[in-house]
Amino acid sequence: MYRVEKVVINRSAAVAALLLVFSVFQLKGQRIDALGSYSPYSLFGVGQIFSEGSAYNYSMGGIGIGMRDNGYINYVNPASITARDTLAFMFDFGVNEKNSYNRDNLTKSAYNIFNMQNIAFTFPIYKSSAFIVGLAPYSDIGYKFQKTETDSDIVADIGDVKYQQYGTGSIYQLFFGGAVMFFDRISIGAQAIYYFGYMNKHNDILFNSSSSFNTIYTGFDYKVHSFSGKFGLQYIQPIKKNNSEIVIGGTYRIGSTMNGTMARYAYSASDTIQYAGMTGQQALRIADEFGAGVSYRVNSKWAVGADFIQQNWHKSTFPDGNMFSHFTAATARYYKAGFELTPNKYDIRYYMKRVTYRAGAYYEQSYVKVNGHQVNSFGLTFGASFPIFRGHNAVSVAVDLGQRGTLRHNLVRERYVNFIVNINLHDVWFVKYRYD
Repeated sequence: MYRVEKVVINRSAAVAALLLVFSVFQLKGQRIDALGSYSPYSLFGVGQIFSEGSAYNYSMGGIGIGMRDNGYINYVNPASITARDTLAFMFDFGVNEKNSYNRDNLTKSAYNIFNMQNIAFTFPIYKSSAFIVGLAPYSDIGYKFQKTETDSDIVADIGDVKYQQYGTGSIYQLFFGGAVMFFDRISIGAQAIYYFGYMNKHNDILFNSSSSFNTIYTGFDYKVHSFSGKFGLQYIQPIKKNNSEIVIGGTYRIGSTMNGTMARYAYSASDTIQYAGMTGQQALRIADEFGAGVSYRVNSKWAVGADFIQQNWHKSTFPDGNMFSHFTAATARYYKAGFELTPNKYDIRYYMKRVTYRAGAYYEQSYVKVNGHQVNSFGLTFGASFPIFRGHNAVSVAVDLGQRGTLRHNLVRERYVNFIVNINLHDVWFVKYRYD
């Protein structure tokens, strides 16, 4: 009689690692000419800030600082990744589709955008510790404006003249980190963050009917990168009476000044009017951020939670900020709340009872202040996780219905419907086979 022990690493881990590396090099090696998002307010600063998280977070209003769940990757709080099964490998990949409907006092427009939501995987290190690595957008720039000259004297002399503004680009965050659990009550986590990406902002004058004038191109091109970090803490208080727990969480993201290159240019088709390049550290800074959250969970039945996040953008400056006399950076605040419900996680007869249903709401005061008025947004979210195969494998979906801005104060009202789909894979990191 003999015994053979063989340890096999699950192949899905290698596939996930290769997919993540490929995504990083693909994004870093190309200029982002397609719109990753669309919002008229992404004209300012670093563009529209992404709400962190996957469909799991989005479907509950974006909460995550105080949430713990051993079936999903929650990278909103670095400390949450210790909520896991022993030796469990977890992988998450998501995409989003955004539909934006914009209106001001004169015009209407609509855009549809498809983009990556996130990619992340996490695995245990030793006993009650875990490691995570992932990639997600931090901010997006996507806008297009065009205005036709209406001054009768200019039109009589030059003809059809149009003024065009458009912007593209994204800043991504590559993050990796770990977390450790102490005394079965306190989880502490940290992430190292590498920001990278492009931002292109263009302002053109088009002379469509006059051969005496060449089109004039002006704008800013940024290629940026920097390092930062994020820290998280969660305290877990079990309640034995009904097998529930309260989780209180906090996060802090370090502000970061971008390095890289910035080109400010102005030229026509026949000659260069002006070209100025800058290298090294730029006056383009990502704000520091702190957040707090709390959740209450009853067994595997239901959970409810709320988050608050603040970003101190009022101290930030932007190289192209002097072009917008009506724009100032403000302190951003985010209020989020949501819940989830699973009728019967272990029901073997009725599939829909094993589905986890979620809903939430949020109110955001963005860092963009135009004409002295801060641009706010609010929305309702809902979604579900549909289990597949065994364990915690699931397909999670989320729908975000919201509005940003208003028709008052000469602003733009943006209404949007966002769809997010994530694939959640869950398996053991090591498998042992024993033969006697």
